Amino acid sequence: MADVRPFRALRPRDDLAGDIIAPPYDVLSDAEARAEAVRPDSFIHITRAEVDLPLGTDAHGDVCYAKARTNLDAWRADGRMILDQQATYYLYGQVMGEHRQVGVLAACSVDEYDRGIIKKHEFTRPDKEDDRTKHMECLDAQVGLVFLAHRAHAGLAALVADATKAPAAWHVTTDDGVEHKLWVCPQGLVEPIRQAFAELPALYVADGHHRSAAASRVFAHRRDDASSTFIVGLFPDNALQVMAYNRVVHDLNGHSEAEFLQAVRQDFQIDPGEPVPDQRGVFSMYLDGAWYRLRPRPGLVDPTDPVASLDASVLQDHLLAPILGIADPRRSDRISFVGGIRGSGALSAPVDQGRAAVAFHLFPTGLDQLFSVADAGHVMPPKSTWFEPKLREGVAIRSLAAIDN
Repeated sequence: MADVRPFRALRPRDDLAGDIIAPPYDVLSDAEARAEAVRPDSFIHITRAEVDLPLGTDAHGDVCYAKARTNLDAWRADGRMILDQQATYYLYGQVMGEHRQVGVLAACSVDEYDRGIIKKHEFTRPDKEDDRTKHMECLDAQVGLVFLAHRAHAGLAALVADATKAPAAWHVTTDDGVEHKLWVCPQGLVEPIRQAFAELPALYVADGHHRSAAASRVFAHRRDDASSTFIVGLFPDNALQVMAYNRVVHDLNGHSEAEFLQAVRQDFQIDPGEPVPDQRGVFSMYLDGAWYRLRPRPGLVDPTDPVASLDASVLQDHLLAPILGIADPRRSDRISFVGGIRGSGALSAPVDQGRAAVAFHLFPTGLDQLFSVADAGHVMPPKSTWFEPKLREGVAIRSLAAIDN
């Protein structure tokens, strides 16, 4: 069963939500974060407090975490962030173009995360775990939602539909054109929603592996009721939009373009192509001003292996590592990853400008593949999924000093 609990959110005053909610801390470059910080009420002042300190300040130093705590305390004191009086669920809706999704904001069990009922599909980096652990400890609060997916459940979907019939507490459109709404769940629906979640055999981390790992570390240290859960946004798989996570490689590992193409042809059929692959198992490659279509040769991919058959694995195992020499893409400085939201122009431009040598557009990883990998207890290659729209930060946070029930 999934232990999904209501909680008392510390959240923006309804009329200030549009000023406060901000992009996730880890999708912004330093320059983008400082540009976002021009908005004095942006939640970036909590998640990336280095924006309030001189250029060059260590973003992972104690002074940064202390500044984040000072900012959060000030926002609570002046009423920008208000603690709800009752534990409940929150419904978070987003509209991006034709895509709509509504999820439940709740508190999940660290114990279930540690025991694998909340399933992971990525390795984490210790330095990033350290950062979010220190941030959480210093603020005495969980300020970032962990994005969880689950298999669709008809009863839960009906309850969510009921909970969103009333007017939203707030409704804003952010600069990127995405609409965001928040509903406070009526108390009469809290227990039915909790029981519906209890029928789910597993939950899956879609995004937020470092935040969930940090919550586990904080609980291991504190061992108190407050830190025994962490805040999440739970969305059904049939409502989510996964985009490609693409690769740009800075050089050809000493190969000429002709030598590189010859090496690629050993395992892939190469034909003239389009910027975006049209199906799973096909890649678009940009080299020397032209797009190519790459298809693995027969027998190269084992379709019964949930990890090796992923497009990201096929590209990594049969091209990036053996030909381009990128054995560990998580740590290599010769490769960059580009979210599909940025379009194919973000792949061709660095190659045309001489800042990169080759780029690859992948077909999006499916939720069915993510579930299969996680169910098997395996992990995906890094940067396998890019979800849109992103969950904004500051929508709801959880004070570890507050009692949820």
